[in-house]
Order: sequence, then C-alpha cells, then structure tokens
Amino acid sequence: MDQQQLFNVLFALVGVLGGWWMKAMWEAIKSLEQADKALSNQVADIKVLVAGGYVRTEQFDSLSKAIFAKLDRIEDKLDGKADK
Repeated sequence: MDQQQLFNVLFALVGVLGGWWMKAMWEAIKSLEQADKALSNQVADIKVLVAGGYVRTEQFDSLSKAIFAKLDRIEDKLDGKADK
C-alpha cells in the first residue's frame, strides 16, 4: 500500500467518524429542541394558571368595603359600650 492509498483510507475513516459524530450531535440537538418546546408549553400553561388565580379588582373592592363596614360597625359598638 503506497502513501496515497493510506492517506485515502485514513481520510475516508476520518470522514466516516466525523459524519457519525455530526449525526449524533444533530439527533441530540433535535431531542433537546423537543424537550425545550415541551417545557416552554408547560411554563406557558403554568403562567396562564397563575394569572387566572389572582383576585380581580372588583372582587377586592367589594371585599374591602364589606370588611371596612364590619369594622365600622364594631367600632360603633365599642363607642357605645365606652359611653355607658
């Protein structure tokens, strides 16, 4: 085997190994992209779930009015007891 044939065989071997490595990397990247899409969908679902769980402004206003009305009533009762 002369030097040119040896060089051709080594070059072909390096090419095959390089191609196999590139294919493995490509498949790993595709797998990671799919996992990333799945995780981003889960995060988006959680974001919607959390955003929907907050108290609305109207609900908070009505609740705070009811609480302050009850506190005013308690205060009036305490003032009535203090006067006696």
